[in-house]
Amino acid sequence: MIIRCWGARGSIPVSGKEYLRYGGDTTCIEIRTRDDKVVIVDAGSGIRRLGNNLLAENRHEYHMIFTHAHWDHLIGFPFFKPLHSKKTFIKMTGCPFAQASIKEMISRVMRPPNFPVKYSDIRADIDYQGAADATFTIGSMTVESIPLSHPNYGTGYRFIEDGKVFVFLTDNELAYKHPGGLDYDDYCKFSAHADLLFHDAEYTEEDYKSKKEWGHTVYTDALRLAFDAEVKTFVLFHHNQERTDREVDDLVKDCKEIIDKKDSSLKCMAADQEMEIAL
Repeated sequence: MIIRCWGARGSIPVSGKEYLRYGGDTTCIEIRTRDDKVVIVDAGSGIRRLGNNLLAENRHEYHMIFTHAHWDHLIGFPFFKPLHSKKTFIKMTGCPFAQASIKEMISRVMRPPNFPVKYSDIRADIDYQGAADATFTIGSMTVESIPLSHPNYGTGYRFIEDGKVFVFLTDNELAYKHPGGLDYDDYCKFSAHADLLFHDAEYTEEDYKSKKEWGHTVYTDALRLAFDAEVKTFVLFHHNQERTDREVDDLVKDCKEIIDKKDSSLKCMAADQEMEIAL
């Protein structure tokens, strides 16, 4: 399993010299399975660059799954160039949040007067498979799901292949249980012994004083989950839109100091939009 990050920013894309290293694109993850399936998780602004790369590789068949329906996770969909090719075939899987259907969720971002190209103009062949089961398979990979603690619902995923495990829990508030969300212990069990954990780490403790119940996690709480779940590598994800490269570095530095004090073997880093990890 190969995991590539095409966007790690939260809430809104950002640009500027202070965001160059970790990037400004919003959530988009690509997974390549052992049998070379292309799996796309979320369609934040990072999906634009991913689409260009897939066309350059002459790849036209993909699986696409979503964590939730907030704009920063859908905003790049109209700019995914493979949508405008008849060669493209997408198996699109939803998740059990409140929207009536995955097609309805996606098509809203291309409705007038908000976007000039209509959803009906898409040339790609899209197979809408409805809400995902709690456990499903994509080729050689098994995917397990869990409800996120986030406003308007959402779904996290555990990707398993050849004994390796990647857990993706973006937009998950560990210190507050939203309707439909679960308890801290449930996320700990879900993440248990993962080789790689990407978890929402949007806030500092100071941020959280005014943003509790907004659906995101203090980075030290996410680190605690990584310890308690005994994962091998923890990646800070969904960086705050105002968090500069230097400030993200400071969060990672603090995490590593905590890890050293615990004499732990846990590895820690922050996601950037050029990241590639092979499991």
